[in-house]
Amino acid sequence: MTHGSFADRHGLWSPDRFDQARDVAVLVEARALGTVRLAFVDAHGVLRGKTLVADALPAPGDGVNATTTLLMKDLVGTTVFPVFSEGGAFADQPLMRGAADMVMLPDPSTFRVLPWAPHAGWMLCDLYLPNGTPMPLSSRAQMTRQLDRLAARDLVWTAGIEVECHVVRPDHTALNAGYQYLTELRYDELDPLMEQLRVALQGLGLPLRTLEVEFGPSQIELTFAPATGLAPADQLILVRSCVKQVCRRDGYVASFMSKPRIPRSVASGWHLHQSLRDAEGRNLFAGEDAIDGAHLSPLARQWLGGLLAHAAGSCAVTTPTVNGYRRYRPRTNAPTRACWAADNRGAMVRVLGGAHPQDPATRLENRVGEPAANPYLAMAAQIAAGLDGIDRALEPGPPAATPYECDAPPLPQGLGEALAAFRADPCLVAAFGPLFVDYFTRLKTAELDRFVLDAAAAVTDWEHNEYFDLL
Repeated sequence: MTHGSFADRHGLWSPDRFDQARDVAVLVEARALGTVRLAFVDAHGVLRGKTLVADALPAPGDGVNATTTLLMKDLVGTTVFPVFSEGGAFADQPLMRGAADMVMLPDPSTFRVLPWAPHAGWMLCDLYLPNGTPMPLSSRAQMTRQLDRLAARDLVWTAGIEVECHVVRPDHTALNAGYQYLTELRYDELDPLMEQLRVALQGLGLPLRTLEVEFGPSQIELTFAPATGLAPADQLILVRSCVKQVCRRDGYVASFMSKPRIPRSVASGWHLHQSLRDAEGRNLFAGEDAIDGAHLSPLARQWLGGLLAHAAGSCAVTTPTVNGYRRYRPRTNAPTRACWAADNRGAMVRVLGGAHPQDPATRLENRVGEPAANPYLAMAAQIAAGLDGIDRALEPGPPAATPYECDAPPLPQGLGEALAAFRADPCLVAAFGPLFVDYFTRLKTAELDRFVLDAAAAVTDWEHNEYFDLL
């Protein structure tokens, strides 16, 4: 243990965590790394942080300071909250007033050497206020709280990532023609780029399973083996960062925006495969009796009932952008209603692996999310909703034979509607806490307001086509 360190003073780390941090320091020196990037994820899912020369890396258990306003900015860099006004940004949080500092404490278990920048190490950080309390606006801390709730019941969160994105030229034109889903010819057109991505992703130690050329122009998909705890969310953050940086170095632009403005684009999704396991690794979603075409355990059915009950409120964090709602269209392999079905890609929740009793691959695939979502917040909402389903013994009802025509509740049609549902969901407000819900909705409302103002001021394609020639 490093006596007198920030983590030691506030009782934040176990002896094993200190040992991990010392191992990282040894590795940084042994690899002669020049820099180490210390990063955290803001509410939007964007990586922020500081790059330190290796000699300036803090001692094990210590962190580096960064301004709290980094968590209060919208996507164009404007600080949304009045940090210098009377009462500060958050009246009951005096340590967050006046653009004060927070502490970025590196998590040594996340250490990587970046394959595309082999001189650079990388670590995710947990965020704390200077008094050692967790930063209340930290999204990673939100997921940790929900994982702790599972751990108290001896339950282990297990999730697998399946994410789509677009890779285009610098002028935003497509790399291929699209509309030839999973054809080898289309894959081979992109093979040089896909190979660079494979090498980089596997070089990070990520459990990459498949690289696919998706349906739309310049659209690809990456899938990963399941992991537990924080790891799936940490992995998605690394995946997005890796893909964007590798593509940029190769002269391309990668975007996890759901539906970019490129000709004939097809919206991208993020499908989250999830299950619960016990301490021995047994899949607790696998059932014995077939109900509605799926062998789901009673626990799995209750979890599914919770996901459906809180689908509308959860959309604020699973689909947190204006653009993401352009994806919810009938017959597009994207959901429009809060329904479930066995192996049906039109349903919000697709039950997989339950074709026979006690199938260890049994899981729920929630297809509602957009690729740009903050994975910590999205997964925290899934856990909170699922636990509420267990606590109230919710039943999911019958499966939807026709997901786009069934009478299940429709999903929100826009970000404003989703934010209202988030604020109105008592389960999610209790899980995230009123302060965080207010913070997140204010941050995203500012984004929505900018969109509405800009859209009102811009001359649309519709107006041009309607009036320009004839009038």
